[in-house]
Amino acid sequence: MTIKLTRDELVARLVKAGELEVAGAPADEIASYFDVENFRFHGPDGFESDFGGLSSYFAAIRAAFENRAIRRGIVVVEGNTVACQTWITGRFVHEFSMSPAGPLPPNGADITMDLINIFLFDDEGRLVEEFVRTDYRSFLRQLGAKSR
Repeated sequence: MTIKLTRDELVARLVKAGELEVAGAPADEIASYFDVENFRFHGPDGFESDFGGLSSYFAAIRAAFENRAIRRGIVVVEGNTVACQTWITGRFVHEFSMSPAGPLPPNGADITMDLINIFLFDDEGRLVEEFVRTDYRSFLRQLGAKSR
C-alpha cells in the first residue's frame, strides 16, 4: 500500500530526522526515517555516501561537538521533494575526525554549519536521497583549520 504524506507531514519528518541525528537517538529510531537500503547522499566536491556513511558522519559530529542543535529555515516543498536552509551548531570540544580537511583538534569555538539541502522522500515518508551544498571555507575557518 502506498501512503502519500502531506507537505506538513514531510516537513515534520525532515525536522525530526535531523533532530534525532544531531542528538544521537538510538540507531533504529533514526533509521526509521530513512530507506536505509537505497538512501544516497550527494555532498560538496563530489562526495557520495550511503546511509551508513551519513550515520558515521553524524557520529563524528556528535563526538566532536557539545551543545549541538539543528535549525531549519526556509522550507520549500514540491511533491516528495523538500528543499531547505539548515544550521547545525555546537561547541568544538573534541577531535573532529571527519572534517573536510581531515582530523582536526578542538579549539573550543562555537561553530555553525550553514547548509542548503534538497531531500527526496518516498511515498512512505522515508528519506531516499539528499543533496547538500555548504560553505566549507567558513566552516573550516571556524574549526581553526590552516588555510592554504
